[in-house]
Amino acid sequence: MEQRIGSSSQPLEGAGFDPAFIPGLTSPASGRTKDEEPEREPEVAEAEDAEETEEAEGAEEAAPEPEEDAAEEDPAPEGGPVFEASDRRAKLVADHRGVRLSLDDQECEFRWDEIGAVETETARFGKRYTVTVHTPDRRWYPIEIEAPARSRFTEWDSQLDAVLDAYFEEEAG
Repeated sequence: MEQRIGSSSQPLEGAGFDPAFIPGLTSPASGRTKDEEPEREPEVAEAEDAEETEEAEGAEEAAPEPEEDAAEEDPAPEGGPVFEASDRRAKLVADHRGVRLSLDDQECEFRWDEIGAVETETARFGKRYTVTVHTPDRRWYPIEIEAPARSRFTEWDSQLDAVLDAYFEEEAG
């Protein structure tokens, strides 16, 4: 009869043990450092290091300008509808570039080709207007905006519908 010494269970991974863990985006960090890499022959190591520096230099030279600058310079089409709603913490902008959500210091931007659906919801009581952006990969991003008055809900719905009709259907077709 064989017996193993030590634990037979696998180490646990996830947000409970690593606060920076995001499934699908990051792989578990290995405890290995650069000093612990297997030894390479000096000639091979020098050749690989030279290739890495050449690639890095080439990447720096061919690096395009940041997308933010290009996006800021991109003028809105004349007469195109724009929807904007905000309160003291949250802001929502929908225009020809897509939908941008921001809450406090967090921001996200969706191009029209990244959006599967846009859903709006109003609170039965209170003045909260919720807009949820759904992506094709089954993720959703809600944002709640506090309206100055409940009468703004119908105005915001009609403005957002105009933007969605103009840009969302155009991109989907």
